[in-house]
Amino acid sequence: MNRTLERMTPFIVMDVLERAHELEREGADVIHLEVGEPDFDVPELIARAAVDAQMAGKTHYTHSLGDLALRQSISAFYKKEYKVDVDPGCVLVTSGSSPAILMVLMLLCNAGDEIIMSNPGYPCYKNFALSCHAEPVFVDLSAEEGFQYNINDIKKKITDRTKAIFVNSPMNPTGTLVADEVYEGLASLGVPLISDEIYHGLIYGAKARTVLEFTREAFVISGFSKRFAMTGLRLGYVIAPQKYIRSLQILQQNLFICAPSTAQSAGIAALEQAADDVERMKEVYNERRLYMIQRLKAMGFVIHTEPQGAFYIFCDARKFTVDSYGFAFDLLEKAHVGITPGIDFGTGGEGFLRFSYANSIEKIAEAMDRIELYLARK
Repeated sequence: MNRTLERMTPFIVMDVLERAHELEREGADVIHLEVGEPDFDVPELIARAAVDAQMAGKTHYTHSLGDLALRQSISAFYKKEYKVDVDPGCVLVTSGSSPAILMVLMLLCNAGDEIIMSNPGYPCYKNFALSCHAEPVFVDLSAEEGFQYNINDIKKKITDRTKAIFVNSPMNPTGTLVADEVYEGLASLGVPLISDEIYHGLIYGAKARTVLEFTREAFVISGFSKRFAMTGLRLGYVIAPQKYIRSLQILQQNLFICAPSTAQSAGIAALEQAADDVERMKEVYNERRLYMIQRLKAMGFVIHTEPQGAFYIFCDARKFTVDSYGFAFDLLEKAHVGITPGIDFGTGGEGFLRFSYANSIEKIAEAMDRIELYLARK
């Protein structure tokens, strides 16, 4: 067996979800606050575009870079949303954002090269790096400093083997936005940036910035899953410097051929027609966000930085536990509420818990009641 697999860690949130499903099969009523997936169905106009494409016979391979009409729509979207010019020829459409991350790392890394990422941070980044035989290098983030990168800490980690730095805004698990001064500092380092912007569009009381406003020596990873509730349609993209596009295209041709054709038609409709649907979903998320923050604080959880985006709240639970894994599974077994232990996001997440508000306000209220009762009995 490939020895790299021995270094890869499970995605613990999936372990929580799978145990929750087992309990449900046994008859338990589990409330899911663990998964990072919109609870909304795909907006009707997007679904209709996918159906229409299928009925029109648009079910064949597209260009390996992606349907030109979709790449042009992405380019127009960036001009409108961020005032940034993106050449459609610098866009590669992928089957979700995960293949985009994998191909960018395959492009940049030889065995033993290093990729800088945050601790805590999205756990799959580490495993993507390992799968490309690169070494993940972690930079600790401080809750008290808003989970922002400290540029001096990054400088200490840079070596001649450093090939890229991951940046994620809004961030999973914290929901925080990268500060402008941090983007400026990152752009000054002379190291390629891999900017995961998958949660753009789900921002509350602030404005997201794309890394392309600060540097063009960056790879933007994004997609349609979160903003447009299109997780099952598997549609993402990477925006890359022109000099890398042919190499990424070769990887795409060999590993994935192209993204799903009908999903690409749906993506055009999403970008060009679904703004009102996104606003409607965002308003509902924000109502849940504010309610959950209030309830969690009242129970004694500490929220160092209130989330500005995505649909997560990252709580300091050290008042209750120093074992987030044990706490999460005990809560699941005894209160039938699924949450994600902070340790899933790295050692810097230990003692924290991630709560997703991608569930109805009624279910969230019931979950908060159950957690309150659980804590009272501990």
